[in-house]
Amino acid sequence: MDHLSFEMLDPLKLPLVQRFYKQHYPTAKPKRNERIYTASVANQLCAVVRFRHIGTSHLLLTGMAVAKELRAQGIGHQLLNYCETHVLNQHVFCFAYRHLENFYYQHHFVVQSPQVLPAEINHLYQRYRHQGRDITPMRYFPPLQN
Repeated sequence: MDHLSFEMLDPLKLPLVQRFYKQHYPTAKPKRNERIYTASVANQLCAVVRFRHIGTSHLLLTGMAVAKELRAQGIGHQLLNYCETHVLNQHVFCFAYRHLENFYYQHHFVVQSPQVLPAEINHLYQRYRHQGRDITPMRYFPPLQN
């Protein structure tokens, strides 16, 4: 595979991300006020992850998607590695589908009990659970530096 490049999306390029989601994750609804990070190969979008502002100080990692034909090649891992140096901190949460818990765990996300979630995150989590989503709340904890 050619060299991957990563960037925070310029909001003017939102239509490119919307088209990408339509092909690879049709239920996703990217918005201009989200922080969107992309991975590209040969100037073609191949992966996207969004960070949605929740309350005054939290972010929710959402809508992570890799192009169907490029999955299982480590692109999602590389995109999250990039995000670790640019956006991830202890104020970032995600609601992982059960089959992806280990993926996020590898990137320093830890399962959280709903009772310890900030109120705004817990409210959203409860709403998604009532919709029938089989998700696990997780929080990013930066690795300890030696």
